[in-house]
Amino acid sequence: MNVRRRLISGTAVAAATALGLGTLSACSTDSAAAANTGRFDVVASFYPMAFLAEQIGGDHVHVTSLTQPGQEPHDLEISAKQTAALQESDAVLYLRNLQPSVDDAVAQSEVKTKIDAASLTTLEKHGNEVGGHAAAHDDHENEEPAGLDPHIWLDPVRYSQVAEGVGKAFEKADPDHAADYRTNTAALVKKLGALDTEFEDGLARTKTKVFVTTHAAFGYLAERYGLTEEAISGLDPESEPSAARVKELEKMAEADGVTTVFYETLVSDKTAKTIASDANLKTDVLDPIEGITEKSRGKDYFSVQQANLKALQTALGTK
Repeated sequence: MNVRRRLISGTAVAAATALGLGTLSACSTDSAAAANTGRFDVVASFYPMAFLAEQIGGDHVHVTSLTQPGQEPHDLEISAKQTAALQESDAVLYLRNLQPSVDDAVAQSEVKTKIDAASLTTLEKHGNEVGGHAAAHDDHENEEPAGLDPHIWLDPVRYSQVAEGVGKAFEKADPDHAADYRTNTAALVKKLGALDTEFEDGLARTKTKVFVTTHAAFGYLAERYGLTEEAISGLDPESEPSAARVKELEKMAEADGVTTVFYETLVSDKTAKTIASDANLKTDVLDPIEGITEKSRGKDYFSVQQANLKALQTALGTK
């Protein structure tokens, strides 16, 4: 599927009011308690990985998330305490190239079961290497270098592929409970399939296919459902556009029938509101689900994704 995807960015000054994106895992405890619990001890790098481990592992696993509530996953620095706990765990589930400190810790650890979610599905390039506006402005200072987009969990189909791989890894590492892992994985894959259908049906007939976000996290979701993400910043959300970019965005919004600028629950809405005001647009939340807190529009991955779908439907309009 050929989908336009343009990245709007500029001189990119640091967003001083930006807050970290945290994670909250239902079974998580302090990382020091990650091992020797009498269950299959899994260390997950951040919420989307922890959620998979919990859903697939059920009562047989003890899951600990390295990224705590209030932390921004991309910038996580693992403590010595967490590193020690990682060494004693039964398995680690992470997403390579999202959190460098996690990659380093995993590479140096002697954990027998290392599950890299990035190896369980296909990754693509989303960012300033794509044509359109992006090609004309590839000298941005605070963006991640052109590379593979890690936000695979926002696409239910790719997330399902990862779930299947995690399930097989759990079966191999903890064969005594393989049957339950297999059953739980199948149930999760079925739910993700239903979610995919909800998105496909819910976004099939919209007035516009273009949406604007402050964080370029929704490239896979946009591609899956025939949409175009207009990202103000890069794959890392901590930047603001220049005045020139705001004007550029205003022209694009008018041409493409854009109604809304989306921002994240745990990041300041200052940039979104500034741009929306200049372009006479609305603002709303589109959650990249890098963490669940009391501010999230839902208590888990599925409920937040359904809230995202409703927000997109409202912004894009229906025919």
